[in-house]
Amino acid sequence: MALRAIVFDFDGVIANSEPLHFQAFRDVLTRWDITLTEQDYYSKYLGFDDVGVFTTINNELSRGWHEHELADLVADKALRLAELERGASVLFPGAAEAIARAAAAVPVAIASGALGPEIRRILNHAGLAHHFAAIVSAEDTPLSKPAPDPYVLAVTLLRRHVAGDGGAPLEASQCVAIEDSRWGLQSARAAGLKTVGVTSAYDRAELAPHSDLVIASIADLDIADLQRLVH
Repeated sequence: MALRAIVFDFDGVIANSEPLHFQAFRDVLTRWDITLTEQDYYSKYLGFDDVGVFTTINNELSRGWHEHELADLVADKALRLAELERGASVLFPGAAEAIARAAAAVPVAIASGALGPEIRRILNHAGLAHHFAAIVSAEDTPLSKPAPDPYVLAVTLLRRHVAGDGGAPLEASQCVAIEDSRWGLQSARAAGLKTVGVTSAYDRAELAPHSDLVIASIADLDIADLQRLVH
């Protein structure tokens, strides 16, 4: 069996935007007299999409936010994030080169809990969007990571792409996911993909139980290593 596709998480793998996400969440929540610490963000909320973060905080603190208030919070956070990103280079060192190497070998996709416009804004600015056969973002699945839905959809879209090229049906076991959190790794494994953990946010001990391979950074991504994972 050969490697046939690679699916990247976005924040924490391609884009070093988690510090900006934390700052955006913190700034929005401050308006509601809620203090979000960096430790809480990384230990409790990093694996959720924006709706998941605000919903979880709503439940934990019994704030009583209704659906329209949650939607307003998500919109406010997106606006604050866009402000923070202006003029900033948020790609990890070596990310552009790693994506180019991967896309030259097999079709590549993104499965992320970030919002689609946020992903595309950064990819377009870096000139990387054309590499991706599919982008799955927070709006595209009913459940976010650690549920398998984002990766199931990514593989489905990649399968259509491969079929369009006349290839044999793509199986999830022929795909490798690149992730930085246990929630993302759990999502990918539940969908049937092989998994690579990147220690950008969590250390090896945290990621290893959920990973077939752990690497220090996206710059270390080696296509030959991924090929060996699917054999």
